[in-house]
Amino acid sequence: MALPSADTPLYNHTLPDIELWLTQQGCKQDSSELNRWQIAKAAWQADLILETDSLVVRYLNVGDASEDIQRGFKYSLSRQDLEDAIFAGP
Repeated sequence: MALPSADTPLYNHTLPDIELWLTQQGCKQDSSELNRWQIAKAAWQADLILETDSLVVRYLNVGDASEDIQRGFKYSLSRQDLEDAIFAGP
């Protein structure tokens, strides 16, 4: 399955397209909450939640204080914009 171009807003992607994209980024889907995904990189880890109108990202144990940072991204952003904003880390 080919994804729409990277400059396409996420709201123009089908759910299977979004799930494929998240998988390609290294995310793992939660088997009990299908709208929740996790990703772990060498320097950070995060939970991603597919909400009705946005993608919510919670970076876990960030910085010296080991606090969580939560950010919301509207589906009107392009897939490339989301990749740049989310997968570069907190």
